[in-house]
Amino acid sequence: MQVIKFGGSSVASAENINKVVEIVRSKTGTEKLVVVVSALGGITDLLLQCAGLAALGNEAYKTNLQEIETRHLNTVKELIPVTQQSSVLSNVKKMCNEIEDICNGIFLLGELSERTKDKIVSYGELLSSQLITAKFKSVGTDAEWKDARTLIITDSSFGAALVNFAKTNETINDYFSQATASLFILPGFIASDANGTTTTLGRGGSDYTAAIIAGAVDAKVLEIWTDVSGMMTADPRIVSNIKLIPKISYQEAMELSHFGAKVIYPPTIQPVMSRNIPVWIKNTFAPADEGTVIQNESMTNGSAIRGISSINKISLISLEGSGMVGIPGFSKRLFEALANHKINVILITQSSSEHSICVAIESTNALLAKQVVDNAFAYEIETKKVEPLFVEKELAIVALVGDNMKSHTGIAGRMFSAMGKNGVNIRAIAQGSSERNISAVIALSDVSKAVNVLHEAFFETTYKQVNVFIAGAGNVGGKLLAQLNQQLTFLKSSKRLVVKVVGLTNSKKALLNDEGIDLDNWKTLLETAPSGTINEYIDTIIAKNLRNTIFVDVTASDVVATCYNKLLQKSIAVVACNKVACSSAYTYYETLKHSAREYNARFLFETNVGAGLPIIGTLNDLISSGDKINKMQAVLSGTLNFVFNNYDGTRPFAAVVKQAQDEGYTEPDPRLDLSGKDVMRKIMILARESGEKIEMDDISNNSFMPDSCMQGSVENFYAEMEKQEAHFKAIYEAAAAKGNKLKFVASYENGKASVGLQHIDPAHDFYHLYGKDNIVLFYTNRYTDQPMVVKGAGAGAEVTASGVFADIIRATHN
Repeated sequence: MQVIKFGGSSVASAENINKVVEIVRSKTGTEKLVVVVSALGGITDLLLQCAGLAALGNEAYKTNLQEIETRHLNTVKELIPVTQQSSVLSNVKKMCNEIEDICNGIFLLGELSERTKDKIVSYGELLSSQLITAKFKSVGTDAEWKDARTLIITDSSFGAALVNFAKTNETINDYFSQATASLFILPGFIASDANGTTTTLGRGGSDYTAAIIAGAVDAKVLEIWTDVSGMMTADPRIVSNIKLIPKISYQEAMELSHFGAKVIYPPTIQPVMSRNIPVWIKNTFAPADEGTVIQNESMTNGSAIRGISSINKISLISLEGSGMVGIPGFSKRLFEALANHKINVILITQSSSEHSICVAIESTNALLAKQVVDNAFAYEIETKKVEPLFVEKELAIVALVGDNMKSHTGIAGRMFSAMGKNGVNIRAIAQGSSERNISAVIALSDVSKAVNVLHEAFFETTYKQVNVFIAGAGNVGGKLLAQLNQQLTFLKSSKRLVVKVVGLTNSKKALLNDEGIDLDNWKTLLETAPSGTINEYIDTIIAKNLRNTIFVDVTASDVVATCYNKLLQKSIAVVACNKVACSSAYTYYETLKHSAREYNARFLFETNVGAGLPIIGTLNDLISSGDKINKMQAVLSGTLNFVFNNYDGTRPFAAVVKQAQDEGYTEPDPRLDLSGKDVMRKIMILARESGEKIEMDDISNNSFMPDSCMQGSVENFYAEMEKQEAHFKAIYEAAAAKGNKLKFVASYENGKASVGLQHIDPAHDFYHLYGKDNIVLFYTNRYTDQPMVVKGAGAGAEVTASGVFADIIRATHN
């Protein structure tokens, strides 16, 4: 004998029922076939709504009743030939009238008991099963309808009745041993107690009905047909690239279903496991798909984890107090109090000190749990031996499940590391002695991110997805987007990175797309994007809570720089081309560095000094390897180096500066470069990275710019420079007369830093520094006479963007 069950989605419409009939007819043959069906999709909820509205005295229940009746009548008319509809329509009408009579009684009494609720919801399966039986008969397939309430006997725990297996198995065997039909249609979910009163097996109980039948008759196989092609490694609504689990053990299936996997109702496994009956999970809408088989043994493919599951809307209740230590019975009293009020315990964890015990329950029971536990421990609370029950809401449980976990070390470490790197805080942990499951209680808002990072860590060894949010779409930002777009395929094939730019903002608009912005068309998309402020953009990044998030700042905005700490504290990596944060007050710089360490988030700003040159990285490597920075000498302004390499008195100084600005070497306001302030920022950042606590006021600046040039607007700046041409020419000629070149040099030694224009003779390392190049000389304990030299292009949008790009890749290696 085979037992087949079809869920609500499989019988939700006439079209779907026709698919069910086709599947069943393909299986009919010499063996008896038992088909268990759920109510039409959504009907059980409608029935419960009817009852609830009626109990509240709300006549809107009649509208729901009409919807239920109309839906079933229309389904009959679509399924059954006109000549055979009469009796079926009459039966549907009769049962709908019975539902209405019950609801009218509830409305008059203003009372809805669990017993009455079971009676009402039973009609969903009674209607669907009789309707489907009629369909089989209409196509010439003889089918016998059997009321499951006459076969499955339970206690009187209405809503989730317990099965009397001894009596039930006897009744089922007696019936099927005498029945002569080859095809049987049964309503799932419903049963009856010893008095013949209707009971139900709990929501999702149609699976259980099929398993009870299969176990009783020792069926060859149990098939559960639903709307997915088997059990998956994670919830497809959360993880986009899930994988099918072809084979899974009974124990693994029970663990996954207990922790939220909706494919199978948790109690379903027990009746078939004792008889070693294989259970197939199949897809009604893709019957050719292989599906998943649940059997005694799972796959032994070397993978330690079979799947990841989660339960939402959990509350964590904690009983704690010094009076619990060493005193037996506290746990017993806690669980008794919960059990007496039918509050199900999902997870338990207790500290080894016996000072506290935590229990996870459904959030709907949190208020009741608080009341009953505080009542049970009223004396101890009054005498301060224990604290009143502490309730934490808005939580969830994520669980790793796999039979092979017990033979693999490091699973828990990988689990907690993956979540920790993405800022997922763990409130409680539990692991069974079988080592088949590791569960963690986390914030409800972190579920999607946690499940995705765990799936990536355990199932997606091929690729790591990185979600990038960019602030700034100007010159450098545009070059960065072009470089990213060019390298996406390379990163995926060679670095196993799937980089998605999911956010882009400028000073006015914010473009967001979780699937990734089209980088071929980003300018048009940004122009048509909604308006938004940077603070709204940052709040959106945090609210989205995506895994492996990197925030990239390619602006020069003070406002953006103030947002870094907020992001780091959410374990979001920050890549900053913007120098404002690291050159602001030392306390803020140190706060950012501290947050990056505490919240395990990368804070990278290589392009703050030298554009794409590895200056900060080299400095950090020297210090990390135990070296000490004693002195630094540097030319750190590509702008000033370009200007003095191209100014020889034959062209106005202002014209050379304008050329530098036009070619993209200067800051948006060139005065930042020519005043020396930008160089001051850079040498300060290097000094801070070497361990020095230094502020801008501590750096001396021997500026060559007349004060009059630094007043007013940028236009005024250029006009005044033209007036001061004699000044600039005199500076140049003084150096040229000695055979020297002009270089704006930054120095750091013995805790002191300075910047200023210097005459560089031909023997100096800086003399042959051309174009927009930067150079840094590191004098250290190891590099005493001959310094470590880093030299190369230190300005320009292209090289700056490449430096930011490199930091993004570094940030992925968290």
